[in-house]
Amino acid sequence: MRKAMLLLAFFGLVGLVWAADPHVGTWKLNVAKSRISSGAADRSAVVICTAQDSGIKLVSDGVDADGKPFHAEFTAKYDGKDYPFKGESDIDTVALRRIDANTWSEVLKKDGKEVVSGQNAISKDGKTMTRTVKGKTATGQDINNTIVYDKQ
Repeated sequence: MRKAMLLLAFFGLVGLVWAADPHVGTWKLNVAKSRISSGAADRSAVVICTAQDSGIKLVSDGVDADGKPFHAEFTAKYDGKDYPFKGESDIDTVALRRIDANTWSEVLKKDGKEVVSGQNAISKDGKTMTRTVKGKTATGQDINNTIVYDKQ
């Protein structure tokens, strides 16, 4: 009986390790590796991701291209449903869907209309987060960005 309980406990811990979300942690914007097609890149940003019930909470703070501080955040499950997005005037909801263990897809909307879609992927070594997004700005300019973050 003890062996069975130990095995169950072991496999339960292994399952928890396998289920850990690699997005969780603190990430710093790598401006040099990022490619921004629409406007200038942010000067700096730190993204903190914490695990939530079947999803993630993301908080981003930084300084934009004009030198103004910004703060944005959301908490969302990986179920494809819309969740509130705070801090960005052109976006009011985010929907996430898990693609694989290291990647989610995202759709950002304003007033129910898709503004930007893309993916957020963690490298196999867990040290780099790459966000690719496509869409249009409020003025109709194309967005085709690759934003790279380094794990802290």
